[in-house]
Amino acid sequence: MSITDGPRHMTRTIELAAEIPPELAGRRLDAVLARMFPEYSRSRIQQWIEEGAVKVAGERPRARQKTCGGEAVHIRAALDDRSQDVPEDLPLDLIHEDDHLLVINKPAGLVVHPAAGHPQGTLVNALLHHAPELAHLPRAGIVHRLDKETSGLLVVARTLASHTDLVRQLQARTVGREYLALVQGSLVSGGTVEAPIGRHPVDRKCMAVVTGGREAITHYRVEERFAAHTLLRVNLETGRTHQIRVHMAHLHHPLAGDPVYGGRLRLPAGLSDGAMATLRGFRRQALHATRLSLEHPDGTGSRSWAAALPDDMEMLLQALRAG
Repeated sequence: MSITDGPRHMTRTIELAAEIPPELAGRRLDAVLARMFPEYSRSRIQQWIEEGAVKVAGERPRARQKTCGGEAVHIRAALDDRSQDVPEDLPLDLIHEDDHLLVINKPAGLVVHPAAGHPQGTLVNALLHHAPELAHLPRAGIVHRLDKETSGLLVVARTLASHTDLVRQLQARTVGREYLALVQGSLVSGGTVEAPIGRHPVDRKCMAVVTGGREAITHYRVEERFAAHTLLRVNLETGRTHQIRVHMAHLHHPLAGDPVYGGRLRLPAGLSDGAMATLRGFRRQALHATRLSLEHPDGTGSRSWAAALPDDMEMLLQALRAG
């Protein structure tokens, strides 16, 4: 394998060359290549085949075609590269770190990926300073994301093999992601929301429950009840953009403080002046990723991590308890 790094831009080129072993004859090409190059996921290889980045015996193949064994395979493909992003010495709340992955407790207000409006000061900038090797991984090793104003746990791969393994776990829905969410209104019991999510038909910046959207499943149970709010413990089975926020709004119980899906601020009667002031001052969705579990990419078994509520959500709950 050869890797060629160009100038500071968004991609780098990889080149892979091998022969298909005879014992893999008769199998689908995409499955064979995923076995031959285990550091790359099958979905990534399928994408490369579709893009024409894969040649078999000098010809452009199809993913489902059967192999004969002995064919020469050549792959020349582009990978995301974050080398154009500026490493910045920003604080990182590291919950766990080893040679394979990092677990970060992200504060509310921190953007994960640089974009037009936030080219610096993001989690990616901080990660590139802490672990420069992440510049050569897809999306700087980040395999799932949290919204800017959502706090809590996020896992980052440190190697390409770990990245591929974690992506596979997410696709297989074996990564456990548990959240604490404060919603408006009183829920009697827990339940499951199974409703497809896609772009809002009018406001394209938002997501919504829409016919033809991508499958989205959210499980929730009641953690604590207040006069006009409910603290939920939420588990994601899928990971769609804004999934918890959209599903809770779909139930007519939007997250407290959510500026996009929460609607007009509702102040329940009977609250003290202090509690009302705290609710008015809480200007983000009350959502925290509190627990993360996965199979460690090094093969040593399952691991889990927890992060306590941040101060702003803890103060909000204390205000509601006091009434």
